[in-house]
Amino acid sequence: MSLLVVGLSHRSAPVSVLERASLNADAQVKLLQDTVAAEPAAEAALLATCNRIELYADVDKFHAGVAELSTLLAQHSGVGLEELTPYLYVHYEDRAVHHLFSVACGLDSMVVGEGQILGQIKDSLARAQELNSAGRLLNDLFQQALRVGKRAHSETGIDRAGQSLVTFGLEQLAAGGEVQTWARGKKALVIGAGSMSSLAAATLARAGVAEVVVANRTFDRAERLAQILTEGDDTDVLARAVPMESVPYELTRADVAVSCTGATGLVLTAGSVAAAVEGRTATPAAVDDGTPDGEHGRTAATGAERGNPAATGLGGEDGCPLDLPAVQGTAGFSVLGEAAVAGMAAADLEQHAAWVDNGTVGGAQRAARPGTAGPLDPAPDADAIAALAATVATVGRIPERRRPEPADEPPRPEPVLFLLDLAMPRDIDAAAHRLTGVRLVDIESLAEASAGAPMAADVDQVRRIVSDEVAAFGAALRAAHITPTVVALRTMAADVVASEIARLDGRLPGLDDKHRAEITQTVRRVVDKLLHAPTVRVKQLAAEPGGAGYADALRTLFDLDPEAVAAVSRAEDSTEKDRGPA
Repeated sequence: MSLLVVGLSHRSAPVSVLERASLNADAQVKLLQDTVAAEPAAEAALLATCNRIELYADVDKFHAGVAELSTLLAQHSGVGLEELTPYLYVHYEDRAVHHLFSVACGLDSMVVGEGQILGQIKDSLARAQELNSAGRLLNDLFQQALRVGKRAHSETGIDRAGQSLVTFGLEQLAAGGEVQTWARGKKALVIGAGSMSSLAAATLARAGVAEVVVANRTFDRAERLAQILTEGDDTDVLARAVPMESVPYELTRADVAVSCTGATGLVLTAGSVAAAVEGRTATPAAVDDGTPDGEHGRTAATGAERGNPAATGLGGEDGCPLDLPAVQGTAGFSVLGEAAVAGMAAADLEQHAAWVDNGTVGGAQRAARPGTAGPLDPAPDADAIAALAATVATVGRIPERRRPEPADEPPRPEPVLFLLDLAMPRDIDAAAHRLTGVRLVDIESLAEASAGAPMAADVDQVRRIVSDEVAAFGAALRAAHITPTVVALRTMAADVVASEIARLDGRLPGLDDKHRAEITQTVRRVVDKLLHAPTVRVKQLAAEPGGAGYADALRTLFDLDPEAVAAVSRAEDSTEKDRGPA
């Protein structure tokens, strides 16, 4: 076995790299064709999802195979090889089998235990079979991976640990609330009609939305999905299809929009989302500039509030006992406030007061903004410092306050539009994060949210299943490797028997048919008994780790024609290609 996998996933690469490396359908086909045309690879299959891009191949040389597959991935993804290489992982032989089986069971998914990956593996195998890039090894591997994944879901409670990306995304939109409660009565827009979009539409319908509008570039597919939703027995949702041109208008009516298309560019820009919010509320959607991604909707602190001495008009750092760079990023912190001098010794407090006085001209520079009161207002700060200074004489030190007082922040308005982007590359402009009235969940935020999710106890059981199945698959593969040699040996033995019976007929032409048949059967039994024990034993030995050399030994001992062995292998491969996916 020379199975090699080279790939990257959400575990090895940031979403921004995965997004750039994603392959459209045409690029996937071309990558497979170029891989099997490359010298080291005899077979190839590609597993490409929103979370991973993995190229599987049967190679005859490990290092040459790694170099060739890595180069092909870089060429077809458009990401330079030097940039892509740090994010690539490589698995070989049994480790490659273990990886694919783990992927099939959902152990390597962003949401552990999710079952959608099985359909994606099945699609990958079907594509490789259609392009004739999958031979015996990859056919057996992918079909067994599907069986292992199904076994994990049927024999364990891994489903309790996992859920689909759609369900997980909707839970993030609901912000900890029940999805059914959050979704009830809402109007939903689903952009795309593929497997992920269809799952999203069905999940929303079961969750209790009042309406599902499906938009797709191929209108017939949108109509078909809408019809399936309407005729479903488990929901009474109103569903209809619209062309893609209607998305801007439908977005003004929708409460929640889910997008998962194969588009290479943005489907919804931040401007179109802002226009939709304004169309719903008649109020422009404000943009929160400079807000960190993890704190969307928070008011950015001014330079003065961040302790910037230039903004307070106090000059530079000379003479200031504070560590100004350390406090500049703290929202609501004032170098003039009580929190600034908490914990100072008397000498430091005196130095701080002198620094404040030297940097002040008539008190005019000490206000952050004209007419603004609060922690930067000079009068209460000066009083506070004076009062604190008076206590130093008796206690010697101001009690330390470990962190500044929290600043009052205006609450973020409740969202009026919920967006779920499940596409890779992204369909919805990430800048929509900063629009007030919008809550956007995308692949990147889902990865962050799932990073610390607890794993169910059933995961350990699934891992044991994977380990057992990997061992069984390796043994079967090693045993199968010797089968053509055994078949060629038995064929040679049958030819020897036939040749000897023909020679006997020449020497005993008067031999009747009954005796000839008895002699023939006797010779065949002798040959079978002589070959039975060694061929059975050699299959057992070949199934063990390191047993691949027994086939070579058998060919050498019996002087088997290599072409005869190869002919058996070609016949078996031809039979495998006629089989469909599991």
